[in-house]
Amino acid sequence: MLRTRLTERLGLRHPIIGAPMAFAAGGRLAAAISDAGALGLIGGGYGDADWLTREFDVAGNRPVGCGFITWSLRRQPAILDVALARNPKAIFLSFDDPAPFAARIKSRGVLLICQIQTRKDALRALNCGADIIVAQGSEAGGHGEMRGTFALIPEVADVIANHSPDVLLCAAGGVADGRGIAAALMLGADGVVMGSRFWASQEANVSARMHAVAVGATGDDTVRSQVMDLARKLDWPSRYTARVLKNRFIERWQGREEELRAAADEVAPKYQRAWTEGDPDESNTFVGEVVGLIDQIEPVGKIVDRMVGDAARIIDCASQHLDGIRTT
Repeated sequence: MLRTRLTERLGLRHPIIGAPMAFAAGGRLAAAISDAGALGLIGGGYGDADWLTREFDVAGNRPVGCGFITWSLRRQPAILDVALARNPKAIFLSFDDPAPFAARIKSRGVLLICQIQTRKDALRALNCGADIIVAQGSEAGGHGEMRGTFALIPEVADVIANHSPDVLLCAAGGVADGRGIAAALMLGADGVVMGSRFWASQEANVSARMHAVAVGATGDDTVRSQVMDLARKLDWPSRYTARVLKNRFIERWQGREEELRAAADEVAPKYQRAWTEGDPDESNTFVGEVVGLIDQIEPVGKIVDRMVGDAARIIDCASQHLDGIRTT
């Protein structure tokens, strides 16, 4: 068992939070993560109230939370009330200013988790009253920005220590095994947020074909791009790109973004059909660089137990090794 400020404050057995991946993180995945002793989050995505209600029903009475793409939430703020009505353990906001929603979340006694990609974002989240900051490195699957996890985590840890030392810090991007958990804790994090490793689980809402291509891929096979957002006619802020597996669709449109914008009305329905069918060639597989560490699709409980056990052994071995190192 790994005891950290995150496990103590949230009443968890393990210092792990499941990323609220849009579509992939439904109620079944969130429930499995919470059942395993971590915190599961349902991915509220772009705001489908009926889908969100169904997924909370699937999660049942488990202590789960919910995450939102914040710039999209601004366009339909009522969807937040759908989540708050289910008494979530936490609300996770990412990819925009959390200020418009922070007070409403905090007034309900719900933990506010803010995912950030820069030091400036971290300061803004602290000013908004975030209980937990998730520092996301560019290694992560799906949307993100440019900072690397290894340098971002300790920098944000220092910011938190100097401004709001009671706020918790989690690392995201590049964590898929016990080594990643141990490294995050050594860098000053209180826990980790994991997406890709849980995406590659039996409980995730992911097609078998996308799982298959991910298991056969390496980190070198990922790329950051905007073409999937242009194809879906999603108005993502330009600062964010998404990490996905390279495929025929990416090869066809990467570097031809203006042509894709012009052809979006024709491309969008084809992309949506391919996405619905789980086609890994004509839609996109949203995974991070850690895909190279994933060689099988497993139940969440098995993933968590192995990762935490490995992390504990690594930390114990490192402690013994460091005891034998002398400084001069």
